[in-house]
Amino acid sequence: MNTPGIRPAVAPHKRRSSRSQPAQKRDYGLVILAAPAVILLLVFAYGPMAGLIVAFQDFNIADGVFASPWAGLENFRFFFTSGDATRIMRNTLLLNVLFLSATLAVGVMLALMLNEIRGKVTKRFFQSVIFVPYFVSPIVVSIFLQAFLAGPGGRGGLINDAAGLFGIPSVTWYTEPGPWPWILTLVKVWQLGGYMSVIFLAAITAIPEEVYEAGEIDGASRAQMAWRITTPLLKPTAAILLVLGVGRIFYGDFATIYAIVGDNGTLFPTTDVIDTYVFRALRTRGDFGVTAAIGLVQSVVGFVLVVVATMVQRRYAKETSIL
Repeated sequence: MNTPGIRPAVAPHKRRSSRSQPAQKRDYGLVILAAPAVILLLVFAYGPMAGLIVAFQDFNIADGVFASPWAGLENFRFFFTSGDATRIMRNTLLLNVLFLSATLAVGVMLALMLNEIRGKVTKRFFQSVIFVPYFVSPIVVSIFLQAFLAGPGGRGGLINDAAGLFGIPSVTWYTEPGPWPWILTLVKVWQLGGYMSVIFLAAITAIPEEVYEAGEIDGASRAQMAWRITTPLLKPTAAILLVLGVGRIFYGDFATIYAIVGDNGTLFPTTDVIDTYVFRALRTRGDFGVTAAIGLVQSVVGFVLVVVATMVQRRYAKETSIL
């Protein structure tokens, strides 16, 4: 007979044993399910890290990794004292900050605009139209830009032709490095604005209808509900995309930047980033040690930025933290 208020003296090990068995089976299932992805990650992500030893060697192909002489930190010293480190690190950070902030802002605005379209066919049409640039090759983008800025053979271009109608003098865009951070930002917004808007639009569809019904009862207009209800509820999605973007803020968009700028040294003061510098250095000098050292610096700084961004997010916006 059990006394009220007092738990019966049931052997706890029996309850644990009855629950632990299904849990163990479930865990084995999860391990088997995750095994292919883990193996691929180890082979293609962690395995190549062994090659980072080249960054500490005076590497040459004839001797290979195991016989090349040890150089210590000489490759890192060469990079930081070459006079190029400050320029390419500044350009990489500046361009990526412009790309990240502009694409996030335009993505939110496009998502809010698409959300206000009531016709399903019209909504899907515009959604497809703004998403198409994401699939356009950077080479094609560079051809479009050439037509807009320089024209065939560098004679004019659509922008200069339009400016000439208003008496504005033409600009030789490919010899002026100043405007190029903004030109590349416009290109990235054109490429990624639609992609970002689809992510934010998916987040908007998860907002409960009761929230908007409450806004209608309070007499809020569509613009007020978009600004005061939808936009604040998109903060968690924006915060996650921001942290993911910060993780790659030290990586230049090699495909787009190199396809557009190429080896035009006149534009290097504002467009040369770490990835294009490494590619050019490897192609012209063939120095594997220095290029591996630059890549290692790039990865370490990117990792530190991710940790700092995550800590800041947990400190000031814990509800949107992904960790």
